[in-house]
Amino acid sequence: MKMNMYALMIQMFEGLGMTLSIFVITLIAAIPLGIAVALMRLSKIKPLSKAIELYIWIMRGTPLLLQLIFVFFGLPYIGIIMDRYPAAMMAFILNYGAYFGEIFRGGIEAIDKGQYEAAESLGLSPKRTFFRIILPQVIKRILPAVGNEVITLIKDTSLVYVVGLGELLRVGKIASNREASLIPLMAVGIFYLILTAILTKSFEAAEKKLSYYQ
Repeated sequence: MKMNMYALMIQMFEGLGMTLSIFVITLIAAIPLGIAVALMRLSKIKPLSKAIELYIWIMRGTPLLLQLIFVFFGLPYIGIIMDRYPAAMMAFILNYGAYFGEIFRGGIEAIDKGQYEAAESLGLSPKRTFFRIILPQVIKRILPAVGNEVITLIKDTSLVYVVGLGELLRVGKIASNREASLIPLMAVGIFYLILTAILTKSFEAAEKKLSYYQ
């Protein structure tokens, strides 16, 4: 029994590693993608803006699970074949890029136009204006919404079971079936609670640190 418990914990931490890997890489890629999506969505170039609007509509209008299935099982029909992990990452990044894009767009549109005019009067370039003046204020405004999406992301990682990746929940389900016990699933629940608690506290601390923009 001790050996089984030891083996189970090893498997759990391996599953946790996969979960955190998907989570971190999605964040690293999807947040910059979200900023780019927001800027393209706000572009005065109509074809570009409409194309991004369509992308956002598709990503937000269909379940992430369906997108995972389409990328891994559907794209091979048109000659695009990917391994499980890259397929999962592509689906996650495109999905969360769309959600973050809309969050950033809302934050950018909420900034008073006078901020841009003041920056222009000081001789700042549009790029410096955006990254030095606008973006810090946007981040402060959207932090709660981003926090909610990030916490959702850590739980959504469990969906990669559909392409056969051994993330935390899949490991727990297999162990639960093998041992005919709910203990592995309870352990999975504890892992997720710890992760969401850490993320919640981190975003609360970030909100306090950025409160000087108020």
